[in-house]
Amino acid sequence: MADIHVEEFYKDVAVALVQLYGAFPRRINLFVEDISGPDQPDEFGLHSKRHMACFGALLWLSEEGLLRYVDTIRQEALDQVVLTRAAFVRLSSTAPRALVDQLAPASSDADLPPSVLQDRSTRINLLRAAIRSGRSSQIALAVQSAFFSEG
Repeated sequence: MADIHVEEFYKDVAVALVQLYGAFPRRINLFVEDISGPDQPDEFGLHSKRHMACFGALLWLSEEGLLRYVDTIRQEALDQVVLTRAAFVRLSSTAPRALVDQLAPASSDADLPPSVLQDRSTRINLLRAAIRSGRSSQIALAVQSAFFSEG
């Protein structure tokens, strides 16, 4: 990908969704710095473009119906955040086998019980694997598969 802001968007979305899924159904505070890294506001108290892009990504997730929150905490966090039903169901669903093989190949799947294999092929686990890989292309593919494609 050539557009760094889009790569950062996908990473921010993936990290936020993994955090929210891990806490589901509890409501949590979602801090921008926990997702995009530390930020030092300038002498006027304005956050960096990177920080504001992450904050914008979180607001966008809400506008698109993937999360709900009670309020913002200035521009540092969303207060009392939880995944929507649609996001939870989508993240819990099984991804297409070809995508699982591409994003989370396992060397010894034959020895695993079917329930473990099914769990490893959920969209949330693909997001986790993509984040662990650190590769922007894998993170983008996992996020796109989770929310921007029909399959």
